[in-house]
Amino acid sequence: MKKKFRFSPIAYDGWKFVLGFGFIGFLFLFFGILFAKGVGIFSVFLALFSMFFFRDPERKIPKTDDILCPADGTVLEVSTIDGEGYGQGRVVRIFMSVFDVHIQRAPVAGMVKSLSYAPGIFLDTRDPRAPFANESNTIEITTDRGRVMVKQIAGLIARRIVCWVRPEDVVESGERIGLIRYGSQVDLYVPMEVEVCVKDGAKVTAGQTILGRWPSQ
Repeated sequence: MKKKFRFSPIAYDGWKFVLGFGFIGFLFLFFGILFAKGVGIFSVFLALFSMFFFRDPERKIPKTDDILCPADGTVLEVSTIDGEGYGQGRVVRIFMSVFDVHIQRAPVAGMVKSLSYAPGIFLDTRDPRAPFANESNTIEITTDRGRVMVKQIAGLIARRIVCWVRPEDVVESGERIGLIRYGSQVDLYVPMEVEVCVKDGAKVTAGQTILGRWPSQ
């Protein structure tokens, strides 16, 4: 996979928001009337918030064959499924608040087999209907141990899914694969025989928390 250009610890896709809000704030603060200065202060606040939201910290990825977490956030649910575009398996649903890092990372090393975009609505991602009704993008990755799927799900505020990989890209475990703007959900689908290592309510970190272990060969 071609490495995504990184200028700083801020996601490349976030710079247009940081610079845009910052420029508007500068104009209103230095050239506006009293009322406009309030708009300028608010714009500067949005620029600073965008810097916080689109932060993209470097992380030490563990050298392991285990399945890593694809997203920062809180585990909403771990359940057994038969369908959802995967078949029989298990799914870990992760909620990302606006305060979590919103970069998604590959949970395993392998090849991107397919991408599947589905238009939809924008329910709060804590709504049980969100994984099935909301706009989403599914990344299927194949490995010599089995296949996994990472499903990026837009939320009530999140209205933009960004995917940085394409079919036949080879990814490393913990490599950046995309982001979702402003509060959202990421689901990870794994084979039935995988031992899931997290429970509902657990706080998890992309590229570092071990979500599952393959069965012994």
